[in-house]
Amino acid sequence: MPVCYRHSDRISYISCTRCGRPVCPECMVAAPVGFQCRACVASAASETVTPTTVAGGQYIAKPSVTYALIGINLALFLLQYIGGINEVAGDWGMWPVGIAVGGEWWRLLTGAFLHGSLLHIAFNMYILFALGPTLERVLGHGRYLLLYVLAALGGGVASYAFSDMRTVSVGASGAIFGLMAALIVAGRRLRYDIKQVVILLGINIVIGFMAPNVDWRAHLGGLVTGAAVAAVLVYAPRAHRNLWQTLGVLSILGVLIVATMWRTAQIMEFVSPFGVVLNT
Repeated sequence: MPVCYRHSDRISYISCTRCGRPVCPECMVAAPVGFQCRACVASAASETVTPTTVAGGQYIAKPSVTYALIGINLALFLLQYIGGINEVAGDWGMWPVGIAVGGEWWRLLTGAFLHGSLLHIAFNMYILFALGPTLERVLGHGRYLLLYVLAALGGGVASYAFSDMRTVSVGASGAIFGLMAALIVAGRRLRYDIKQVVILLGINIVIGFMAPNVDWRAHLGGLVTGAAVAAVLVYAPRAHRNLWQTLGVLSILGVLIVATMWRTAQIMEFVSPFGVVLNT
């Protein structure tokens, strides 16, 4: 069982968000995210560099990226509503034939910023508002935005790879599932109580399989991608952390590219007897 780094007779499941060592109540100091040990607090006071989170990002006071993402999604939904929800979804949503035959690769990501109804966007933005700030404080602005975009892309790629070719899919759910999975991974790393997030994720996975017209493939794709990116960010060794994180993220992106190429080849092989050519 983990024990305090200063008091070996005291069991503690709370760890310092900076060095990761277990700390007892006497040795913990409240930090912007979680707690720090007294040694890290003293060390930070004497350092000239800005202290970083467990992922290497800078501590933040305001989760501005989360609020910006909510604003972007709401603004785009308003434009989508004005232009016609189904019409805009057809032009910009994830559509396998449009991607493979039409060469419209942007659909893999743009579909994650569109929604099918007011209830759809309201639910996604509520989860983003509830969970996003905590994760952004753990990762820092840049890494959090990277996680969101890659989880959204992972959801789009999974939907592209495994959905019917006629499917048109929209929604930030892939990114939202990625954030939930990432919060669980980061919470495990920092020994947070993550039971509520696990329950929330489980309920949403079940709903995704039971509710009609729900793209559960995008949900699972975003979940797996978000968990993988979070693991790379929070478990990277402190020595050469940026290098390890870069290599890990590029590896995940490489897997998504390979999956996209595989599905494209599959669709082109299917449509080639009908005389359909790639639009370049």
